[in-house]
Amino acid sequence: MIPSPSVLWEAPTSSVLAGEEPGWLPGPWRLMLLGDGSPTRHLRLLTGHSVQVRLIAMDADANLSKATGGPRPAEVQELEPPLLRRQVWLNCGETTLAWAESWWNQDEAERNLSNREQPIWLSLTQGRSELFREVDGLALVTEPWLEQGFGERGPFWSRHYRFFRQGRELTVIREVFSPALERWLGEAPRRPLHATS
Repeated sequence: MIPSPSVLWEAPTSSVLAGEEPGWLPGPWRLMLLGDGSPTRHLRLLTGHSVQVRLIAMDADANLSKATGGPRPAEVQELEPPLLRRQVWLNCGETTLAWAESWWNQDEAERNLSNREQPIWLSLTQGRSELFREVDGLALVTEPWLEQGFGERGPFWSRHYRFFRQGRELTVIREVFSPALERWLGEAPRRPLHATS
């Protein structure tokens, strides 16, 4: 399991829930980071390539009190243990555009992730089940392994969100996006908010 990324800056949860952002993100990046649409669908639409999932690991995550590496989203505490953590790289064509990790109750993971190399959105919407996505966090993160995986220098934009079905929390997902997305979304500043004031 790869250590979770280190957080350099994080937006207040209340601002993210209200759909607010720091004020210096261009519109396309605001949609990508704070929108409630499927990022894998967005990546396919932007690049014209289907999203290929490269599974890194999917293992028990027994230590709820401390994350491996950087901090895990606070919302993970709301999931019913025992937990699994899944980590993947997302590629479109030859380009790695995102890294993601998700936390699941083990029974929910078995019910919903029969194909571990399929994007989560496809797994959860089979049978046209209704889902609600709540974006809870916006951050700038960094790690040497992210720089190596993306072939780009950090820091990197990240978000985390939860999926709910019939009012019940299913999973917490953190995504980190490659600066290669600037090819389609335009340039995005990558500096903590306090660096601009």
